[in-house]
Amino acid sequence: MRKLTLTLAAVCLALPAAADIPRMADGKPDLSGTYNIATLTPLQRPEHLADKAELTAEEAKEIAAYWQDNLAKDAAPSDPDREAPPEGGVEIYVPEFSGAAGGVGGYNAFYVDIGESNFMLDGAYRTSIITSPANGRLPKLTPAGMQRMMAMRDEFHENTGTAWWIDREKGPYDNPENRPLAERCILGFGSTSGPPSLPVMYNNLKRIIQTDDTVIIVNEMNHDARVVRMNAEHKPAHLRSWLGDSVGHWDGDTLVVDTTNFREEPGLFMATGDLRVIERFSRIDENTLRYAFTVEDPTWEEPWSGEFPWPATGDKVYEYACHEGNYALGGILRGARILEQEALEKAEADPAE
Repeated sequence: MRKLTLTLAAVCLALPAAADIPRMADGKPDLSGTYNIATLTPLQRPEHLADKAELTAEEAKEIAAYWQDNLAKDAAPSDPDREAPPEGGVEIYVPEFSGAAGGVGGYNAFYVDIGESNFMLDGAYRTSIITSPANGRLPKLTPAGMQRMMAMRDEFHENTGTAWWIDREKGPYDNPENRPLAERCILGFGSTSGPPSLPVMYNNLKRIIQTDDTVIIVNEMNHDARVVRMNAEHKPAHLRSWLGDSVGHWDGDTLVVDTTNFREEPGLFMATGDLRVIERFSRIDENTLRYAFTVEDPTWEEPWSGEFPWPATGDKVYEYACHEGNYALGGILRGARILEQEALEKAEADPAE
């Protein structure tokens, strides 16, 4: 018996001690803290990596060096005496950041915080946040999803400096409600507030406040706060919100959060009001959470899942005041009216065109 006791003691010493993680007074894991989820690991696995789910240490180092070098170039001080960018914009250092910011001189890399490396989980560097499907990429769209994608593409148009929408019954700049939710400071872009909570270009801090009956997740972007009601029933289906209705329960040492009742346009790109997200929060150690999630939505042919670590940080989540300084929305609408007036005057002057 003494030999068996010593053997069991040795095994216990060799295994991670769950009791070492912070716990609440009731014994449940304490998830409270501030976390920085910035990572170079993308949501979807790059196609050139095919079925390669993990990176070697050397490959992860090369990716980190690539981004460090390019962001350093983009963060170089701007010449105050520089000329205006040429018509059509200029190329930028990092091709992944193509768009208006690079075309006409948006803010530089001072504001970009995308992490310093691909994240490591279970001893391996991951090539994607998505773990299912096995190829690390989003599933195929359903017919309904394809229709929604085509409708979105129809709204996208290169900025030509003209009112290209003038002959349409409805234009993308007719009123504030036509503009994207992130542009209007209603939701952060890229599903940063979730669910699922995904890393984006900046403002990647999350703060968790936990009590016996409520868990609150404060997001740096837009200062959104998700309230998870523990051991509760979902609200009636007609009561919907941008962040959905989150209900949680404990499965052993894992917090499981079930979120439904979204409005028609959730933060997750392409998702619908029928979105359902199951999240699982657990502690890897006293400084790291494991965040896992599964997405179900009519947009995709099958559910898809992902996971990544949330490392603790000593940084504080400061107020993110968006509308207070958002003069751009008024400028966008006024600019559209000017372009429309120019188009009408041109049509009157030259009806043949």
